[in-house]
Amino acid sequence: MNTKSGMTKIALVTGASSGIGQATAELLAKSGYTVYGTSRRGSDAAERSFAMLPLDVTKDESVDATVQALMQAEGRIDLLVNNAGFGVAAAGAEESSIGQAQAIFDTNFFGIVRMTRAIVPHMRRQGVGRIINIGSVLGFLPMPYMALYSATKHAVAGYSESLDHELRTHGIRVSVVEPAYINTPFDANLMRPDAPLDVYRDIRSAVEKRVKEVLVGADGPDVVADVVLKAAMAAHPKIHYAPGLARRMRLLRRFAPASVLDAGVRKDLRLTA
Repeated sequence: MNTKSGMTKIALVTGASSGIGQATAELLAKSGYTVYGTSRRGSDAAERSFAMLPLDVTKDESVDATVQALMQAEGRIDLLVNNAGFGVAAAGAEESSIGQAQAIFDTNFFGIVRMTRAIVPHMRRQGVGRIINIGSVLGFLPMPYMALYSATKHAVAGYSESLDHELRTHGIRVSVVEPAYINTPFDANLMRPDAPLDVYRDIRSAVEKRVKEVLVGADGPDVVADVVLKAAMAAHPKIHYAPGLARRMRLLRRFAPASVLDAGVRKDLRLTA
């Protein structure tokens, strides 16, 4: 991917060791970007079409070191894809301690804030840049027994909208991609509640089983990667992108009566009352 001046565009994709991040990094590389992916482990033995850098988005010093290394190697950054994050197993909102709630936000939301603060000054000096945050359908359509995860994705959506308004003047655009269920290894290592209550045990198990059933037939990460590339290359990018099933869910959220949508959510998860 060459700019008008002939320079190859440089992309940084966080959480690129598997799933959506890996699919996105591979597609960007195939499309002509010079891509750097990140993971907590950094480079590994896998053959990839992009370089891997070590990064822990919960640590300021790690973020600063990774961005500094990228700037020393390439001298610019054209695209940041904030994908790093983790899933949370189905649980009642009161089944997570305050410490666990803070940990969820520290990765899924404040990780994006750290990366943005580290990258934007470089993009601003360039006078151009693109930031794409990976949110979730749960950022506009909350799911029962996923309250804290939904809250982080609402925060990502609100942050992205505000940031886009602020940075347009400097030639930088921000978008948030909000997929629905995606069948990826992301769901293999979910954070479990650290303060489980017996009153939620049966419903927690039932909801988790239902989610696993849905994931079996869900879209793969390539669906999200395609939309990220579309947003990255758009001359006039949208703020919100909803890949696959999420498009229909966004329309339902916008136009369906609240009572109908509420009943549909509970029916899909097989909740009573």
